[in-house]
Order: sequence, then C-alpha cells, then structure tokens
Amino acid sequence: MKIFISDLVLLGQDPVSNVRVLKENGFNDIEIMMDGAFWDNSQEERFELVQELKKFEVNYTVHPPAWDINLTSETKYIRDASFQAYADAIEFAGWLGASHVVIHPGFTFAPEFDKKVAIKHAKESIIELCELANHANVKLAIENVGYNGTSILTIEEYVEFLKEVPEEAGYLIDVGHAQLNGWDIASVIRQTSSRLIALHLHDNDGQGDLHLPIGKGVIEWEVIFHELRDLNLEISYILEYGQNTSLEYLKTGQERLKNELSWKLI
Repeated sequence: MKIFISDLVLLGQDPVSNVRVLKENGFNDIEIMMDGAFWDNSQEERFELVQELKKFEVNYTVHPPAWDINLTSETKYIRDASFQAYADAIEFAGWLGASHVVIHPGFTFAPEFDKKVAIKHAKESIIELCELANHANVKLAIENVGYNGTSILTIEEYVEFLKEVPEEAGYLIDVGHAQLNGWDIASVIRQTSSRLIALHLHDNDGQGDLHLPIGKGVIEWEVIFHELRDLNLEISYILEYGQNTSLEYLKTGQERLKNELSWKLI
C-alpha cells in the first residue's frame, strides 16, 4: 500500500522536529517511535503534541517504546507497566489517526524463564489491548521480536499466535529479526498473509540487529520481493533504518521498493 519511514533514524530528537525533517525530505508516510525523554509528558501535553503532528498532513503509524518494556516479564510490575505503555500508545494513535500500533509480544531473557508461560501472558495482554484498539479505531501489528534465545515464539508458534486473537490484531514481520532467528522469511510472509499488516524492512550481518539499509547485509532480498510480487498483498512497507543512517539511504530504499513492487503501491 504505502512505504513508511520509521523515525528511528532520528531517535532521541523531538518528534515534531523528526517529522518536519522527514517531510522536508519528501517522506509523507511516517512511523513514530515513542522512545526517549520527549515522551515523558502528561496526557494533556501528548494531546497537544498530536495537534502539532497533524499539521504536517502525513500518514502515521505508531511504535510504542521498544526498550525497557516487556509484556511477558517474569515480574508482574513490569508486565503491568508495559501494558499501560501500550494502552497509552493506542490512545495516542487513535488521536493521531494512525493506521496501526506496533506490539512486541515480549521477550525471555534467561533460559530458566518458561516460554509457554510467556506466550500465555502475551496473548492475554494482546486480547485486552484489542478492545482498546477497537475503540481507538486502530489495528495492532504483532511483531516478531527477540533473537539469540530471547524470542518467545518459534516460526511455527508465531504463525499460529493470532488464531484465538480478535481481528483488531494482525502480523507485522520484522525481516531483520526473522533473519537473525534463521526463519524462512518468504515462507512466514506467505503463511501469515491473510492477516499481514506490515513489514519492517532493514538488513543485518546475520549476527546483530544492526538495522542496516536494504542490501547492506546478508538478507536475500530478491527472494522476499519475488514472494511479495506473487502474493500481491495490500500491506505497508516500513523502512526501519538505524539511528543516524543517512536519509539518502532511505530515499534509495524507497526507490528500490517502488521499482520492485511498483504495481502494488499507491
């Protein structure tokens, strides 16, 4: 459908400034990341922020805090705080008119932690968040997260994860994370295609979550593009490049996507 640009590339700066910079560089579809000190604001201040962001007349998606929160933490205090962070992000997205909110189902950071229990916590929280998403008129995009043993879901479990979850939730496949976990990326796209909302697109060296530009790592992009052309999906493509990456790489990535998938973009 559209090519979004994550403002991860400008992480740590004022979100209004980030959107202004991206808009001035020709990007009209933006994913806002809610990380950093600029998000330590009250509900009233956040509503005022929405009014400023709406002035740019761009399309938005919303990524809640990616660091420090965990819906599947072994500690209930952390699970509850994480749930509230997502609830606040859904409210913010509704005010902003965003199309979806990214949801990380959680992580297990020690081998002693039971992944089955973690999956149960994640699913229960996401079902509750679906009710809030329904009221806010936004979708929840459930992302595959974690690598080096921290992911709570195998590829098979990820594909099955939303079977008992309301339709307010769909899949967001992070191609970089899938690569790090050794997933067959084209296969998981195909298997989740009926509820696929978006892709996070970035590259890596197969060892770390580097968020490199497309083509600067080891991911076999031609296989992925072939699958996407074959499926002809109405989804969003989100370039999620790392902090301080040159904006020229975003422009190059956008052009490559247009060339590879031009017949399906609007």
